[in-house]
Amino acid sequence: MPKDTQFTGRVKRINSLILQALIPQAFIPWIIPFLFILIWFTASENQVFPSYLVPHPFDIAKTGYFYIFGKTGEIPFSGRFLQDALSSLNRVFLGFFLSAVLGIPLGIVSGRVKNVHRLLSTSINGLRAVPGISWLPLALVWFGIGIKTTVFLIASASFFPVYLNAVSGSRQVNPLLLQAGAMMGVSSTRGIFHILIPAAMPHLVTGLRLGLGISWAYLVLGELTGVPRGLGAVIMDARMIGRIDIIIVGIIIIAALGRASDLLLCILLKLCFKSARRIM
Repeated sequence: MPKDTQFTGRVKRINSLILQALIPQAFIPWIIPFLFILIWFTASENQVFPSYLVPHPFDIAKTGYFYIFGKTGEIPFSGRFLQDALSSLNRVFLGFFLSAVLGIPLGIVSGRVKNVHRLLSTSINGLRAVPGISWLPLALVWFGIGIKTTVFLIASASFFPVYLNAVSGSRQVNPLLLQAGAMMGVSSTRGIFHILIPAAMPHLVTGLRLGLGISWAYLVLGELTGVPRGLGAVIMDARMIGRIDIIIVGIIIIAALGRASDLLLCILLKLCFKSARRIM
């Protein structure tokens, strides 16, 4: 190995060790949020933006405290958090569950059987090009205002990443693995669960995580239709009366719950599948 390359490698290792010593690993994910809040705080203190457009972080923290821990009716929106969060979590879970139950089996079959792929590809690729907001008027006519419309929008949006990643994952599994399993007496059904799904697991995990993230994005769209409870409904109500602080609190809570649900999904996948533990 050339001396320059060895020197560069040593410098990189030394820099990495210095970085690990200065910044504990547990703090690294919080660097960007901390810098964002620091910039926001500095800008607010220097009145870079009008407070009615970008409230001070302290005001946001105060509003968030009353929204989460306050008594109902103490101030507008206080004490609503638990009911809103439970309503939104219920809608996200149902929509995401439907998309996973439909998308994974259909994607695996489509990835392994050419005629099924030919049958489905044109329709699914056409439908996934339709913007989600285009389904909103139709969903309101079909299901009315309420949980069904929101679940329909979430399921229809999160289905496509789950399905497409299942197609890609199952298609890339080497047929020799399935043939070797058949020669060793593994039945077709066992081959799916013990060979095909573990081999396609990286794509399945990616599709599920993408689908869950899109579920949260479409939750807000579904709850903007006039439902009484939900984090999206809070954002809509706050917009109607010009409460920017409540809108920002709603956005922060959705981001926190979205991240928490993503971590929970990864933990569940690791508990249920050995192949998932090897890639996460």
